Amino acid sequence: MIDFGTISNVVGVLLISLGCFMLTALPFSWYFASGDALAILSAAGLTILVGGLSWLYKFKIKEDVGKREGYLIVLIGWVFMSLFSMFPYLFSGVFTTFSDALFESVSGLTTTGASVLNDIEAVPKGILFWRSLTQWIGGMGIIVLMVAIFPLLGIGGVELFVAEAPGSSLEKIHPRIKEIAKRLWYIYAGLTTLLTFILWALGMTFFDAINHSLTTMATGGFSTKNSSVAHFTSPAIQYTILIFMFLAGINYTVLYYGFVGKFKKVWGSDEFKTYIILVSILTVAVTTSIYCSTDHSFEQSFRDATFQIVSVITTTGFVSADYTSWNAGLSLLFFFLLFVGACAGSTSGGIKLIRHLVFFKNSFLEFKRLLHPNAIIRTKIDGRIVPSKVMTHILVFLLLYLMLFFFGSLVMVIILDDFDRPLLSAISAVATSLGNVGPALADLSPVDNFAAVPASGKCFLTFLMLLGRLELFTILVIFTPYFWKTN
Repeated sequence: MIDFGTISNVVGVLLISLGCFMLTALPFSWYFASGDALAILSAAGLTILVGGLSWLYKFKIKEDVGKREGYLIVLIGWVFMSLFSMFPYLFSGVFTTFSDALFESVSGLTTTGASVLNDIEAVPKGILFWRSLTQWIGGMGIIVLMVAIFPLLGIGGVELFVAEAPGSSLEKIHPRIKEIAKRLWYIYAGLTTLLTFILWALGMTFFDAINHSLTTMATGGFSTKNSSVAHFTSPAIQYTILIFMFLAGINYTVLYYGFVGKFKKVWGSDEFKTYIILVSILTVAVTTSIYCSTDHSFEQSFRDATFQIVSVITTTGFVSADYTSWNAGLSLLFFFLLFVGACAGSTSGGIKLIRHLVFFKNSFLEFKRLLHPNAIIRTKIDGRIVPSKVMTHILVFLLLYLMLFFFGSLVMVIILDDFDRPLLSAISAVATSLGNVGPALADLSPVDNFAAVPASGKCFLTFLMLLGRLELFTILVIFTPYFWKTN
């Protein structure tokens, strides 16, 4: 039987933590006298109050969280965090409609980076910082953070960690799940802090530096400027963000091994090698195309190409140039990249390279099986055989992803019927929302935003963002009859 008391306790802790995070926006509001302090304080107070009541409801200590409770906690936790994260927007008057506030809130927490703000630079500084912070919270997942402290509450967190990152192949870097979560967050927070000071030293204001650091390491893409990273014309700034985006797209277990000097394990990751090779090949191809078809210098062609490739593959969504204006072939290429994603176990969204790698390796070996029907030919990743259960999981995931993309595109074409280019706008909006990338194509290109999308479309895309962030199964399993059966 599902223990709703435990679910209430855990969700309460998540909301209390979220409210405390909101309070960190107050110093910026006070320093810049942006007039949003009361809105932030009210939203934080309400969130902490509701979280406290939820925590105290049928409070009891339970040693372990079961699978059903784990999935429900993740889903309910994300829904409630999304709802309460939009209160600073509503209380400050930045948004006046529920659909806009919810879209921006979910886009932040899921690190999608799509926005409905027409003038970002006019938004009060406290709210702007909160907007960036939502991406940093969602980047690694606040639930993984809570895994590190749940033992203090007498609640085990293994099932939460599994539900938060289904399908990711995190090799245990420490036998206790609490220690895994802690070490991941040390890396995450450390890289964010380092990037902040580097960007500040390179000429950004401290406010711009910390905001872009939060959203870079979260692979979120929210910027404090209307023109995103293109506002900062300094090559040093763009290259720095590019490097940290690339790092954020690496499996954090691999990063950990790199930091502790275990380089054999780093290079032993097939997914990591695929990540480097894919980015390198695409960089050469796109740089050559830009250089030959525009009047850009070779350095600018290389910088724009590399930046946008890494930005889209890692699902960060920062914009240094409008890649839809280069040529039709490159626009199509970047559309395909919306379905790629970086490494599993990173903060990026998307399908993830490991799934593509397993699928293509298995598909290639199928030709060999046709020629040798009696041979036992196994698919291997990192020198280890991929279990049949994992293979089935990946194939089902890919099929579900494509089905959701086609169904979602049909729905959005109907909703965006009055757009200039409804088909391309619809399919790219669905792809970028499911993949948590941010920019789309056509009427929703990197130089535009999602403000013109009707309220129904915003709510539908919001649902797709959550589906993509929780990698489909965590949400869809709850709608199956098997989930609610007691036996």
